[in-house]
Amino acid sequence: MTTLDKTFIGFFADIKRQIKEARYRALQVVNKEKITLYWNIGKTICERQQQYGWGKSVVELLAAELQKEFVGIDGFSARNLWIMRVLYEQCHQSKLILPPLVAEIPWTHKAWSD
Repeated sequence: MTTLDKTFIGFFADIKRQIKEARYRALQVVNKEKITLYWNIGKTICERQQQYGWGKSVVELLAAELQKEFVGIDGFSARNLWIMRVLYEQCHQSKLILPPLVAEIPWTHKAWSD
């Protein structure tokens, strides 16, 4: 093996590491934003239901409208919106500060960066 080959292997490994680390950091930012979004959606649903006296059907209606508006984007089914609402309601009542805590968890699987 020539010096160029050995040098290139190290060069390639360094570039590969940089790419993997950047991808991992990007996923962490995306996950943090998603958690904040879900928390805020749950909070807004709770607040509006209390403010306007809306019942359970508002979640079904909201899910249908979101799915029409954001075609092909998963995560806004009625079931998921209920989970967001329940998560906010339970954590808010117990005084947990969930979004900052959960956002620090590295959600990405190690295999993504291999």
